[in-house]
Amino acid sequence: MPRAAVPVTALAIGILGAGGASAANLAAGKATYELWCAGCHAAHGTPGRPEPAGTAILQIRYQGKVPAVLTDRTDLTAAYIALMVRHGRNAMPFFRKTEITDAQLRDLAAWLTRARR
Repeated sequence: MPRAAVPVTALAIGILGAGGASAANLAAGKATYELWCAGCHAAHGTPGRPEPAGTAILQIRYQGKVPAVLTDRTDLTAAYIALMVRHGRNAMPFFRKTEITDAQLRDLAAWLTRARR
């Protein structure tokens, strides 16, 4: 297993093992999303402003097969969210634990996957 995969796997296990999230965890996850993610991954931009870059890129990539807006998705897993947040992909940057802590990441994953419960 690659060296970088071990911490992400351990974090994903921690996220997956967390069970049901409380209302406070979900609120904290939403706050983390709004602070760090919404600027690129929110729904369509306001009139006169362009669509957020992450949403636009995902629309092109998925061609409507999967929703481009992260909050509309039901296929995201805690493990995938942890991987993307900690390692980034293409134009998406990675986020250090000093930016998004493991606890914030658990809450973010709980909030983004809440539709699956």
